[in-house]
Amino acid sequence: MTIRRIGAEGGTGTGGQHLPFSRAVEAGGWLKVSGQTPMRDGEVVEGGIIEQSRLAIQNCIDIMTEAGYGLETVTHVSVVLTDSRYFQSFNKVFAEVFGEHPPARICMVADLVVDCKVEVDVTCYKG
Repeated sequence: MTIRRIGAEGGTGTGGQHLPFSRAVEAGGWLKVSGQTPMRDGEVVEGGIIEQSRLAIQNCIDIMTEAGYGLETVTHVSVVLTDSRYFQSFNKVFAEVFGEHPPARICMVADLVVDCKVEVDVTCYKG
């Protein structure tokens, strides 16, 4: 089996720190996208949970698209929220994006190492 690493050179995190992991890894028809936060150019975009959720999901979609995967290939989404009160708002954004192709999902509340409200990762399959 061939393993393809997308963005293996790493990205840029907050404060310009080098991120030592691939943005995604593909193997055997599966694509695993690393957790994405609402960041652009290494900086968290300010805003409420709606705006931050949209950007975190869009960052996943951008990586999926680069790797040749579409929304219909998403099998599972993991979500970390920093406050349980964000759950309903996140669900609204999630439904807007995945309405036609709802994947399985886990949503949890935890502290994040980046000062933002949400982190999202996706798993895709294309047989």
